[in-house]
Amino acid sequence: MKLGVLTVPLYDRSAEEAFLYLSNLGVETVEIGTGGSPGSHHSNPEELLSSDLKLEAYKDMLKKYHLEISALSCHSNHVHPNADIRKQAEKDFTQTLRLAEKLGVDTIVSFSGCPGDYEGAKYPNWVTCSWPTDYRNILDYQWNEVLIPFWKNAAKEAANYGVNKIALELHPGFCVYNTATLLRLREAVGESIGANFDPSHLFWQGIKPSEAIKALKGAIYHFHAKDTKIDTRNTQINGVLDTGSYGDLSDRSWLFRSVGWGHDYSEWKEIITALRLIGYDGAISIEHEDAFMSVEEGLEKAITFLKDVVIKDQPAQVWWD
Repeated sequence: MKLGVLTVPLYDRSAEEAFLYLSNLGVETVEIGTGGSPGSHHSNPEELLSSDLKLEAYKDMLKKYHLEISALSCHSNHVHPNADIRKQAEKDFTQTLRLAEKLGVDTIVSFSGCPGDYEGAKYPNWVTCSWPTDYRNILDYQWNEVLIPFWKNAAKEAANYGVNKIALELHPGFCVYNTATLLRLREAVGESIGANFDPSHLFWQGIKPSEAIKALKGAIYHFHAKDTKIDTRNTQINGVLDTGSYGDLSDRSWLFRSVGWGHDYSEWKEIITALRLIGYDGAISIEHEDAFMSVEEGLEKAITFLKDVVIKDQPAQVWWD
């Protein structure tokens, strides 16, 4: 496994400045935003694809700082009912695939997306219960008429560019948000669909990440290292579904934290061990979204914590058996 960082929080500096900073901290891989919600400040596909010289200079810069790209990220709602949003997501997706091919990257990270509840809707409709039965009808429309057909076509497009790992982040608000929904889409579309496994979105749903990892054996293509702290008092009063601002630090039922600040070493060692058990040996990519810390402090604490947790070497032979 290699220690990595999603570079979005470092958008206040150039790509080279960010790469230098991370390299000095012992980071080995970077996850680069190429559109959608991550933006493209550190890797603009249109610019890099417009010039072989710029593309080679970018590759040389990564080599200079001893960094590999773990994935290109274009988190978007690809099936948004708003046509303009959909078209932009489609453009970002295709440009990301084109750049991935040029950079020799076989993994992209995104969301599954969430359609509206009928053709002609204005906004996405994330279904969280099965009754009244209207919600089952919505799910039938979303999955069978929109989501599965879209990702079948998207997977074919990705294959044309040598991208065989589409790592969808299990994220509430979208159709793929837990183990079962990821496996459902993977079964319908094929093995190009896998997970960008981010424990932070699972903790507050009541999911134990280490067990979900085991259930997703062979289907985890990328990993986000981000933590969540559950506020027991607020959860006991209002439950875990929370639509309040992430800035309401005292009132939310849960908050994103740097790794180690939501769950201790024991929990994270279970997570890393589960990844090793299923054969995952890719990036452990830190995503900093901790409202209590600066970007630098949050990243540096996470890096220090994970250096003691990540298993880097291949296991020894079981010589004692």
